[in-house]
Amino acid sequence: MQYRTMRNGTKVSILGYGCMRFTKNSGQIQLEKAEREVLAAIRCGINYFDTAYVYPGNEVALGKILAKNHCRDKVHIATKLPFYLVKSAAMIDKFFDEELERLQTDHIDFYLIHMLSDVEGWKRMQAFGIEEWIQKKKASGAIRQIGFSFHGSTDTFIQLMDAYDWDFCQIQYNYLDEHTQAGRKGLQYAAGKGVPVIIMEPLRGGRLVSHLPDSAKQMFQEYSIQRSPAEWALRWLWEQPEVTCVLSGMNSMKMLKENIIAASRVQVGEFTEQDHALIARVKNEIRRSAKVGCTGCRYCMPCPHGVDIPAAFSCYNRMFLEKKNSVRREYFQVTSFKKKRSDMTQCIGCGKCEKHCPQHIAIREELKHAEKALMPAPIKLIFSIANKIANH
Repeated sequence: MQYRTMRNGTKVSILGYGCMRFTKNSGQIQLEKAEREVLAAIRCGINYFDTAYVYPGNEVALGKILAKNHCRDKVHIATKLPFYLVKSAAMIDKFFDEELERLQTDHIDFYLIHMLSDVEGWKRMQAFGIEEWIQKKKASGAIRQIGFSFHGSTDTFIQLMDAYDWDFCQIQYNYLDEHTQAGRKGLQYAAGKGVPVIIMEPLRGGRLVSHLPDSAKQMFQEYSIQRSPAEWALRWLWEQPEVTCVLSGMNSMKMLKENIIAASRVQVGEFTEQDHALIARVKNEIRRSAKVGCTGCRYCMPCPHGVDIPAAFSCYNRMFLEKKNSVRREYFQVTSFKKKRSDMTQCIGCGKCEKHCPQHIAIREELKHAEKALMPAPIKLIFSIANKIANH
């Protein structure tokens, strides 16, 4: 296993264990199976384990496994404060203390503000005294490093990076999301500030493996270097020096073994021009099945009314490759789970965006199609209610 260094000198494995995808049966985590896989990961050098308060049964399962096998001191636990459920300063302690109990530990190595999607959300937590709370917990050793996980636009990510002196952050990033969400620009901005970046969804929940067009799979199969689609996606991330750790929801020994082998062999900057060209061709094949030919270049931005146009088209295109409700959920996280909404309902049809689109997309018309698919009336109502609850 290879390791990269965090701000305080802590070394974390470049392959992290995403516990959210522990195998379940009838909604219950298969604890014995998860235990075998976690212990195998630890033996192979994985030391970063990611969970969250809102993952059902997840923290409890990880806590039981580590306590039973006396290996808490061999790993770094990353878990998350559900800030969107916090309604008072006292609730911050309530959630944190419950997480310590679930995880059977007296400290959290990497603590994240979960799904922090805009500066307004951070300001609300500041009003509850979150900065003083963090300082107190770090001074006592209960929290070793503080960060946030993010779904949103590049510009918003940069604003959040500048809003506090973070120890690390976590973003969704993969070769298909290179220029959406925080994107490569956000990754490099964080790295420029010396902030380590943890990567989630490197395979888009397995969709860059199981839902690739047949033509894209064939491109990988016929290439001179034989690697699985999963390994190509992971190596694309690891070869970037700004990436500290890549989380993978490994729930089989086969997947665990394959990812560990890849993580032991990868090198920063190993991709050749031909390798990058291969990924570009694969991306083009994925986009060929897309409804809108948006490349995520963001020349259409900023929208004067706040609409995140690339996010709308990215999710709209993915609805025909992935599970529709999963894509809708992500679209809500990116655009509406914050005080100032950036979903398509904010569009007034001014047309400014179309003047700058290098693809000459009829953006206003396509947004109507995207809104109909992503936000039918019942979903639109849910978006509105959830936004009000999140900002209550």
